[in-house]
Amino acid sequence: MERLEWCGRWLRAGLAAGQVRRRLPWLLLAIVLLGSALKDGDLVPETPMRNKRNPLNVYFVKVAWAWTFWLLLPFIAVTTYQFAESKFLYGPTKSILTVLQRLSALLVGTAIWYVCTGLFMYIENLTGMCSTSGKLGELRRLYATKQECHQDNGIWNGFDISGHCFLLSYCALMIVEEVAVLEGLSVDQNSKLRVVIDGLFVSLCFLTMIWVFMFLCTAVYFHDFSQKLLGVLTGLSAWYGTYRFWYLKPFSPGLPLPNIPLSSKKYSYSR
Repeated sequence: MERLEWCGRWLRAGLAAGQVRRRLPWLLLAIVLLGSALKDGDLVPETPMRNKRNPLNVYFVKVAWAWTFWLLLPFIAVTTYQFAESKFLYGPTKSILTVLQRLSALLVGTAIWYVCTGLFMYIENLTGMCSTSGKLGELRRLYATKQECHQDNGIWNGFDISGHCFLLSYCALMIVEEVAVLEGLSVDQNSKLRVVIDGLFVSLCFLTMIWVFMFLCTAVYFHDFSQKLLGVLTGLSAWYGTYRFWYLKPFSPGLPLPNIPLSSKKYSYSR
């Protein structure tokens, strides 16, 4: 428990300064630029991360939104309820309503994930062609989708916007925004609630590290530069459009620190 508390305190100290929230978007863009340059220059060494079947990709990245969703769900619920009771002195009913409002940010994130990944697949199918090793003189079949092509052991050549760059950047930025609630939340150090919050917080921080690391691996090993750039720009746009614009409005899931006035929110979240 002491190690968990120490780890949580150390990680909170970094986030409380606002440096992570301020610099992470620029870091992600820099990774795409530098990673693509290294890939194009064939300067990246062979490592197990080049294999798409590596454990981090199979068990984490492939289900990145599920990991992010199910860890943020209890974290947002617990911290928002505690915030509503301790800071606003809300009763149980109003506190629960506040929790539901904040949890709707996860529904927004799910919608963004679903729409964007579907759009990427549509663009790839629209722009692609299937290459198969058919027999000489055999009529070539026309394939409408990448899935049909792969069923016949073909290779689909389309414009494949990097879903990894989109989703990993969006998940990392969303987590960093949500854990900002700890800047204004005070919990008794000896309480069980503190242990729960610290456990969830440390887990989310390590998950963010995995997302950034796998984002780096994607940048140096996979996709063309334009595909990665469009992917990360989509992720950054989704983050900016929600946490920097829509969530500042009254009719929205709101920001994790609801006690800060609107003018101060803009300063705190963009400094």
